[in-house]
Amino acid sequence: MNLIVLKYATGRAAAGADTEVISFDELKRWVTSGAVLLKLLRYDSAELRTYSLATLGRWLPTALIMRVLSRGPVEFVDESGARERITTGRILRLGFQWARDALRSPRLVSNIERAVDSFDRRETCVLSRHGAPVYLRTDFAFGLAAGGSVGHIAGVLNNLDACGQPPVFFTSDAIRTTRPDIETHVVWPQPEFRDIGELWSAAYNQHFLAQVGQILGSRLVRFIYQRYSHNNFCGLALSRERDVPFVLEYNGSEVWMARHWGRPLKYEHLAEKIELANLHGADLVVVVSKAMRDELVARSVDADKILVNPNGVDPDVYRPDVDGSAVRERYGLDGVAVVGFIGTFGRWHGAEVLVDAYGRLLARRPDLRERTRLLMVGDGITMPEARAAAERHGITDNVVFTGAVPQEEGPAHLAAMDVFASPHVPNPDGTPFFGSPTKLFEYMAMGRGIVASELDQIGEVLEHGRTAWLVKPGDAEDLGRGIERLIDHPELRARLGAAARKEAVAKHTWREHTLRIIEALEARCGRMDDGG
Repeated sequence: MNLIVLKYATGRAAAGADTEVISFDELKRWVTSGAVLLKLLRYDSAELRTYSLATLGRWLPTALIMRVLSRGPVEFVDESGARERITTGRILRLGFQWARDALRSPRLVSNIERAVDSFDRRETCVLSRHGAPVYLRTDFAFGLAAGGSVGHIAGVLNNLDACGQPPVFFTSDAIRTTRPDIETHVVWPQPEFRDIGELWSAAYNQHFLAQVGQILGSRLVRFIYQRYSHNNFCGLALSRERDVPFVLEYNGSEVWMARHWGRPLKYEHLAEKIELANLHGADLVVVVSKAMRDELVARSVDADKILVNPNGVDPDVYRPDVDGSAVRERYGLDGVAVVGFIGTFGRWHGAEVLVDAYGRLLARRPDLRERTRLLMVGDGITMPEARAAAERHGITDNVVFTGAVPQEEGPAHLAAMDVFASPHVPNPDGTPFFGSPTKLFEYMAMGRGIVASELDQIGEVLEHGRTAWLVKPGDAEDLGRGIERLIDHPELRARLGAAARKEAVAKHTWREHTLRIIEALEARCGRMDDGG
């Protein structure tokens, strides 16, 4: 028997009589439950398939676990075809590197703290007419083919040439939806500290800055735009080094998200110090909601430099005439009304609430079993809860889980739906919902009926009875009633969809979103006639 473990791999592996295929999450469950002890040396070979070896963290523990499972060869393989054999010698070298990095960790933290403390809070900045905008994407999220971040990055980057020269894009991973003519440089993370958890991303600052500096050389830069990511201050450092304005796109506190949607950070103090340095040092901070602006003001960030700029959509890509017939045929959806959801199944998305609502609806309206289906597009952390809800209600035949689909296939999947659901749930600590769901604007542009949680910005963008049907957040019964109303009244969902499309085109395109950033930056920093 051979073992294949999939970690962030976009491909699939076929299980067979002689091959067992599991996810990396399942491997972790073997370890935490102790089941791994029953599988020691059980396999003839073990192979870890991942997106990219360069972006794979925690090599040492992963190599040790894979090694003890197999009595034969063990390999790490990525989608480019790169392979690395995990031998005893290789594990010893990984152990030496881990020990060396662990000893260097206190010094790394100290050096980063000193660097962050050195950044000034300048009062004024000047925006030149010359030079290219430089966009930095430094997230340690790799292999993303879809999701709100993918849509947002492409939405802004593809429209930044509205300010003059085309942008230069530096990124920790390729983003497939960006324009092919945009100059792009992928800066893979360095191997140092990849077994030291959070410090891998912290150490990336020095590596990334060196690569960007070498590539840019003496080229003129108009301003730096960075999508903020955990432990990163590269945008702030580059703006000070080159004396150009710094625009920070802030999508929420990484410290808060770790506390409430994951587990608290080990180096929380360091992460918060870097986060605050970016917020106070930026010349313009772009947030997607008023709730996020209020949070920053409460943290003493200057309100005058905060731009509230909701997410957007490309209405030429997401439009009512997209053909969804192939998707309907693929999943056996012809002749039924399809309620749909698309997303990364995050804690705030409420995907499990939607399945629960649909199950309750079918229990109350058995006639809808034959003439409706629920199409759940995407994958993520709450997928097991969503599947469990379908099994609990006995509606697995009525719910289609597609798994993750590439961003470019999103419009066709949306076109296969008759009713869109945006079942977002409140924050667990009672604070205002600070998101601006990208799916919301994609739904609007597609021109279908929307049932959505009346939750902070969602309730501000959508108007009940005019552009959507709004329901109580987190309330499965109310969500089910909203779905029922749009299923029963096709003319209502057609009217709501047409009004939502009109609103999206008028107010919520990515081009308008990006132009608002440029206008706010010019108002904040002024202009200089030449590059000197």
